[in-house]
Amino acid sequence: MIPLEILAIIFGLAAAISWGAGDFSGGCATKRTNVYSVVLVTQIIGIVAFPLLAVTFDELFPPFIYLIWGAFAGFFGAAGLIALYKGLAKSKMGIVAPMAAVVSVIIPVIYSAITDGLPSTYQILGFILAFIGIWLIVSMNVDSKVNVKSLEYPILAGLLFGLFFISIDNFSETAIYWPLTFSRITAFILISVFLISAKAVTKPTSDVIPIIIIAAIFNTGGVTFFALASEAGRLDVATILSSLSPAITVLLACILLKEHLVSRQWIGVIAALVAIILMSL
Repeated sequence: MIPLEILAIIFGLAAAISWGAGDFSGGCATKRTNVYSVVLVTQIIGIVAFPLLAVTFDELFPPFIYLIWGAFAGFFGAAGLIALYKGLAKSKMGIVAPMAAVVSVIIPVIYSAITDGLPSTYQILGFILAFIGIWLIVSMNVDSKVNVKSLEYPILAGLLFGLFFISIDNFSETAIYWPLTFSRITAFILISVFLISAKAVTKPTSDVIPIIIIAAIFNTGGVTFFALASEAGRLDVATILSSLSPAITVLLACILLKEHLVSRQWIGVIAALVAIILMSL
């Protein structure tokens, strides 16, 4: 039987692969349609998929408190996406993306240290290498000086994503699919209100809908695998491993779109692989 610690690593990596593939597919879709439309369809797919998974795996309907945690996860996840996209629209992507990624990891690591105790020395070294890897993989060369004001949205997005991870951890040991259903319903409502107020509602064309559905399926898979990783092991390990998803996105772009990795990104990929090994010791 596979130890729970190894299962947590397997599920965490599966979440990274799934989220990375979803981000790649979503990125391809957003080149043809409004990014918010892609996010909205992702929530709809989850609303349909998670109840079906709950019924398929005979998951009992959990106590109300865990559904509330699911709703919190939906709120924090959707608000984090809005903050991230606003940041990307207002500031340099090379600042916004890595800053949000690193902050989103720091919050659950601190929370896990308080609730589960300090991780092992090897895991701590793995965490440090993972932080470095995430930054190097996602960050881009930025010529201009960093403006403190430009950090507001990425830090906010990172905080919200960190709370999203913590919310999932608070219900994953009892139930997964029903709380995730509530998370998607909450996110759908929040994003819909935002789109209507911002007058950013656009209908995707028929040729891009299949790509959006693929992105939504991978995104749904990423959330599911993360919840399973959080259930099987420590929250910090699950969060850091799943946050390696940018490496998957970058590698897919390299393989499928023939984009070239710069030396800094290759160093980040190597650092991430070493981090995985250290966290499994």
